[in-house]
Amino acid sequence: MSTPILVFTHANSFPPGCYRLLTEAWQAAGWRVLATPMLGHQAQHPVTANWTHLADELLGFVDRELPKQQPVAWVGHSLGGLLSLMAAARRPAQSRAVVQLDSPYVRGWRAGLVRFGRLTGLSHRVPPAAIAHQRRNHWPDAEAVRAHFATKAFVQRWDARVFEDFLRECFEPHPAGGLRLRFRREVEAAIYATLPGNLSGHVRRLRAPLGFVAGTQSLEMRQGGLAATRALVGAAHWREIEGTHLFPFEQPLATAQVVLELLAALTRLPGPGR
Repeated sequence: MSTPILVFTHANSFPPGCYRLLTEAWQAAGWRVLATPMLGHQAQHPVTANWTHLADELLGFVDRELPKQQPVAWVGHSLGGLLSLMAAARRPAQSRAVVQLDSPYVRGWRAGLVRFGRLTGLSHRVPPAAIAHQRRNHWPDAEAVRAHFATKAFVQRWDARVFEDFLRECFEPHPAGGLRLRFRREVEAAIYATLPGNLSGHVRRLRAPLGFVAGTQSLEMRQGGLAATRALVGAAHWREIEGTHLFPFEQPLATAQVVLELLAALTRLPGPGR
């Protein structure tokens, strides 16, 4: 029996190495894990409306890593969960299952607001895109980085091992000396400003079974459409973990285990070609 394949896609502004504890747990459980490289930083895959080129980048990565159309399970956090759904909708024969981590289904009037914001340019001038544009982007050394983030309330909720992974993965040498954010803040802002307003179309084309894990204290879920997402997924494959939108960093091993349980259930369901 061949080793099952899990394609994991990261959230906006967090390189895949920040999820080391999750990917190691999945590998230990018998999955081959392909972690999508940091998306949005290649000139041939610019960040544009509805994230079309980001989805292309994800699928191109999979095509380089695997024989054509080899079946996979798609798992992603936030941005990554939405791109996972989009990829599965475009590759029905290749997709065994999708598990989204706190990736709200934006539809109806919320989707209309997203489209209005893009048309008017407001999406670049309001949070979260506006905040991303203004992020600090230079520190004199690694100790300054550690001191800056160690006092942040959101980081204090994280597993200590995740914080160390974050410090190792999220920063790179600055051309002027010192360190800067590895995930460029202009890319982060552009991703926020181009949120897809066409998710309903992808959902209609989706054939793979869908599972979802939500943070009990996730502001992003409440703002993005908690009720619509629950209705889409259904009670049988809906799970919640105590925590915020960043619960994979707050409870990485519990998150990894819930994903494994969902995948075990979802991959037993009938799907394309089975």
